[in-house]
Amino acid sequence: MNNKTTKQQKDFIYGRNAVLEAVLNTPNRINKIIISKTSANDAKINEIINLAKNNSIVFQFVPKERFAQYQETAHQGIIAFVSPVPYYDLTDFLDPKKEGYSKIVILDGIEDPHNLGAIIRTAACAGFNAIIIPSRRNAQVNATVEKTSAGAINHIPVIQVNSLSNAIDKLKDNDYWIIAADAHGKDNYFDIDYTDMNFAIIMGGEETGVSKNNMKKSDFIVKIPMLRNFNSLNVSNAACAIIYESLRQNICKARKNSNIANKTK
Repeated sequence: MNNKTTKQQKDFIYGRNAVLEAVLNTPNRINKIIISKTSANDAKINEIINLAKNNSIVFQFVPKERFAQYQETAHQGIIAFVSPVPYYDLTDFLDPKKEGYSKIVILDGIEDPHNLGAIIRTAACAGFNAIIIPSRRNAQVNATVEKTSAGAINHIPVIQVNSLSNAIDKLKDNDYWIIAADAHGKDNYFDIDYTDMNFAIIMGGEETGVSKNNMKKSDFIVKIPMLRNFNSLNVSNAACAIIYESLRQNICKARKNSNIANKTK
């Protein structure tokens, strides 16, 4: 799959899990690792050091004062200076012939990088094929996103597009069903059949939700029922509920088909 690099982004990642994932999966991104001398005896730090040696990655032990400028981050005594995460191109993503059905999350105006990172992590863990974000009016991949995703960003393509509306049209032309999440949706999220189809779930911004134009393009509009006086869940929690409902349905159907096949033998 071809990809293209991002524009200017923060050029470091922090935290033991995020750095370990980067060393394991994308060592060529890493230019240098700095490690606090006070963390030298940590088991996970030592694992990172051994992997860095194997991949010829420069690392350096530094005084804890070196981390003063990063005090607003949960750096855990380790920072890796990296090249930007590559964004993928939608046309390139759709071009290859894939086996099975494809599952995508579209993020429409997500502003909090913690929410973006959490959704990336959930989608990767649930076996989704890609995340789509707009190039404007949405959080972009940065150090906070990488840390929050706990390295999951190395396991799922993030596609950046100039127009979500055009991207949705292109998906529909490629036999994708579009499912928008909205507090006033017609159907409960668990009443939709997510099996045997390509689909994309649109999650809207924390304050504005899915845009009206993208809502109109959707084949289904689903809601998460609220049993108390709340309008909605946090967007990353809502995304998790819908993503895992789709996974649950597909697992159940696969098991049912397997049982039927075994009985007919």
